[in-house]
Amino acid sequence: MRILVEIVHPADVLFFLRPIRAFLARGDEVTVASRHKDIACDLLDRFGIPHQPLTTAGRGLVGLARELAARDLALARLARRRKVQVMLGFGGVAISHAGRLLGIPSVVFYDHENAHLQTRLAWPFVTHLTVPEDYGGPVPAGRTTRLPGTKDLSYFHPAVFRPDRSRAIAAGLDPERANVLVRLVSWRANHDLGKSGWTADQAGRLVAALASRVRLHVSTEDQVPPALAPYVWRGDPAALHHLMAFCDAVTGESATMACEAVALGVPALYAGVDFPGYVQGLARRGLLTLLAPAERDRLPEASLALLDRRACFDEARHAWLARCPDWADAVIATADAHARAA
Repeated sequence: MRILVEIVHPADVLFFLRPIRAFLARGDEVTVASRHKDIACDLLDRFGIPHQPLTTAGRGLVGLARELAARDLALARLARRRKVQVMLGFGGVAISHAGRLLGIPSVVFYDHENAHLQTRLAWPFVTHLTVPEDYGGPVPAGRTTRLPGTKDLSYFHPAVFRPDRSRAIAAGLDPERANVLVRLVSWRANHDLGKSGWTADQAGRLVAALASRVRLHVSTEDQVPPALAPYVWRGDPAALHHLMAFCDAVTGESATMACEAVALGVPALYAGVDFPGYVQGLARRGLLTLLAPAERDRLPEASLALLDRRACFDEARHAWLARCPDWADAVIATADAHARAA
């Protein structure tokens, strides 16, 4: 087949990496349309995936609108030139538009029902949508599949991902004490418009409480207050999840990385703004601790409490994984099912 995969965010790289490799291994022609957004292009390069950057992430509503217009046009041109038979994306706004224009099936995966603008722009045009079973937003009738689990099981399913302890130590893991990863985000994604994360004081108090007890690793998309600077992790992005897998806890304002921690077997706390269905589903199953914005004063004690949750967390995770498919297999099967004939 001739397949186009759209990458608009660093998390998309991990989601589509195994399907891309599987497509290539069976002889398919894969075009990767990337986007300059944080480390997305760097990750593709590090994984050895050839790609074509089409746009750079816009800032604010006007900047994102201009970028989308440019991306729609560039993506349509690329898909037509490569005679693509199916397009895959996470969120899928541009591929849904280009697909409708060119008559190419768009196979979209998504999990964030709070991204109202994005879904309104995409859902009317997608050929097929796959969401987690706990997804609570509107979906295209007759064109949607629900899967148990979360998108992280495309890359971090324990049957296929083997974290490397030596890489984790090289990335900063301290084998002599507890390790905690703190994740801060930039709040510049299209679904983050008008939202904000932790204050400098909240982040500072969390770090002050943790730093004397654990080896602290702060992963951030943006600049941090001076009090946090000594703990900022600056390692190889491709090694971050090996480090995470051997941490004792993960806490932060990124739902994506909190759920990646769960898939990797690490107790996690998510203290963001939105609480999409898949996050709430993990919390109901005892796999994730949630803190609403009004509860952020409890960040230090709630984060430290993760260190005592290992036994009950492991039991809940085992039960959860028993019913979750490998999402990479689902990506491949869905692409095959919807690709148009050559």
